[in-house]
Amino acid sequence: MSELLVEKQGGVTVLTFNRPDRMNAISGPMLSAFSEQLLEANRDPEVRVVVITGAGRAFCAGLDLKDQGGANLAGAGFDVREAPPVVLHQMDKPTIAAINGGAAGYGMDLAIGCDIRLASDAAKLSAAFTKRGVLPESGGTWLMPRLVGWAKASEIFFTGRTLTAEECLELGLVSKVVPGELLMKETLALAQEIAANAPLAVQGTKRMMRMALEESFEANVHHVYLQLLPLFRTKDFAEGVKSFLEKRAPKFEGK
Repeated sequence: MSELLVEKQGGVTVLTFNRPDRMNAISGPMLSAFSEQLLEANRDPEVRVVVITGAGRAFCAGLDLKDQGGANLAGAGFDVREAPPVVLHQMDKPTIAAINGGAAGYGMDLAIGCDIRLASDAAKLSAAFTKRGVLPESGGTWLMPRLVGWAKASEIFFTGRTLTAEECLELGLVSKVVPGELLMKETLALAQEIAANAPLAVQGTKRMMRMALEESFEANVHHVYLQLLPLFRTKDFAEGVKSFLEKRAPKFEGK
């Protein structure tokens, strides 16, 4: 059975880590397949949203330290520029993490690297890096301070703390906590709500938000204006205006 399941539901692609017996710890082949699927989803015009989750009781327990091919990215000859955290950050397609259980180490970084996170009431984020003699190697040191602030990120990382789903909700790390049996239903409903909007506009919005992290307000306003010009020429813009005037739901084609 594949260690990474890929399912397409309309404009939504669901990627499921599928090593439940190993708490979905990521092996070397799994790491490469995951990165390839993210890149493919970002290229595919039919894909509008990507959902990431785990099979069984865990979201992802991190890199499989017992797997010789996957424990060390550099040692495995893996191009860091194509590593999943980098690909996630550079994707224009919206990403949602459906955190069904424990997300530890690399798995936690992947979860917080997604645009939106929903969690089951059994979910946990474990920042146990310093308890293992390492540091958040996959984007966590960049992401966490931006999500919760410097002081709280310092507290979480320096102590190696594990956060419950409710603690994640209080910190704003997840948007919603739901019973486990409702997690995918809620996540897919949100994904379909996003997918119903004009995909080029959604992707452009994400791109401008990402650029804003590194530039001044004035520079971002300028880039947003440049992004608007091609959108004004799309069929979806015409459909958006027409559907508004006709008081009906729009039907966007991504063109």
